[in-house]
Amino acid sequence: MRRLRSINPYSGKINQEFDPMPFASCEKAVGMAKEALASWRKKPVSERVKPAAALASILRNRSGEYGRIITEEMGKPIRLAVAEVEKCALACDYYCENAEKFLRGETFDTEARKSYVRFEPLGVILGVMPWNFPFWQVVRWAVPALAAGNVCLLKHASNVPITAIELEKIFREAGFPDNTFQTLLIGPQPAERLIDEDLVDGVSITGSVQAGSAIGAVAGKNIKKMVLELGGSDPFVVLEDADVEKAARTAVKARMSNTGQNCIAAKRLIVAESVADRFLEKFMEALGEWKVGDPMNKDTDMGPVAREEFLEGLSRQFEDAVKKGATVHYGPKPPDTGFFCRPAVLTDVKPDMKVVREEVFGPIAPIIRAGSEAEMIRIANDTDLGLGGSVWSKNIEKAEKLSHEINAGFVAVNGMVSSDPRLPFGGIKKSGYGRELSHFGLKEFVNAKTVVVND
Repeated sequence: MRRLRSINPYSGKINQEFDPMPFASCEKAVGMAKEALASWRKKPVSERVKPAAALASILRNRSGEYGRIITEEMGKPIRLAVAEVEKCALACDYYCENAEKFLRGETFDTEARKSYVRFEPLGVILGVMPWNFPFWQVVRWAVPALAAGNVCLLKHASNVPITAIELEKIFREAGFPDNTFQTLLIGPQPAERLIDEDLVDGVSITGSVQAGSAIGAVAGKNIKKMVLELGGSDPFVVLEDADVEKAARTAVKARMSNTGQNCIAAKRLIVAESVADRFLEKFMEALGEWKVGDPMNKDTDMGPVAREEFLEGLSRQFEDAVKKGATVHYGPKPPDTGFFCRPAVLTDVKPDMKVVREEVFGPIAPIIRAGSEAEMIRIANDTDLGLGGSVWSKNIEKAEKLSHEINAGFVAVNGMVSSDPRLPFGGIKKSGYGRELSHFGLKEFVNAKTVVVND
């Protein structure tokens, strides 16, 4: 495997390069993880969450420092990068406050003297994590997994190795025992080999459908517990009685934040025919206020895409739409330097366009007009993905009822989809299965062991 290279998406300069770990080093890490597991799993939950409290403090105190690392590696505007780090601290707080309660055993009335369920850790959990939220995705997987008594091996995205190394340092500094959280600088093939050779007990992957399918095939063959949080093509449904201006302004944020590189971005804007022109007008007004440029500038709203090669895929999807008759409405022009994709809105969108049929991981917003609520729901569900969605209407009862008809793991009414430590997060269909966060996520990597005691 070639060297892991961290590149600043704004300057195009190399931050640092790393040699990937040989597989023998991965095997050694697994051995050390299993040794650490032997004592870690026996600690009471109250002891296992103490380092998470220290982790929260470190993240808050150094959010600017870690935000800078995020921005330099994947181009997220510094203001959003700092907010990401601070959100990680909230997740730590949540599990510090609730993990002991969530993992408390449950008793059942049976004919036996005693019947109960214990929640025991599965063991060594491999996390295959993405670059788009390089701190948040790791913390929301690792903290509950560790609180449940597991130990963690992180295989982070190849373009954020500095973040990956820093995360191991932070977990160790917070007081998690040695080797309970380790970073492996490896590519996809060694990660699959770890699963295939029965070196890990569970796998959590956040990434593309293709990556999830590859990892899932190996994990399934070896009967390994998995959580898959994959791509999304979230519908943003605006009914004719919606607050159009509020919906449009929220849609800009929901589609364009993080340069559109978000699984739960509003990727298909489905708008009632009667308000579509006004929605477009208000969307373009709001988008025109965004500042596109240097992500280190605190006033910047949109930076470059994370990797130069992503521009080719976005161009392919964009040109396909134009070729098939889409009308382009451009947003603010980006600077000439860096891996920028100019934000754009597409109208006159047809069902066979790639911007509708594929996940678009960039700042391109297709607006699809629909004549009835039934048609809007049909379009919303016309995808093999099912991560999130939004419904907008002043009639809350009607909007809530329609939210039940959208095939997704998370639906927001008069708001945008956003993960929250208190709520379960995950998708259906090819967006994956299993849940992260809340008590649902905490219990994904546990053995719900039934114990029955008789006289």
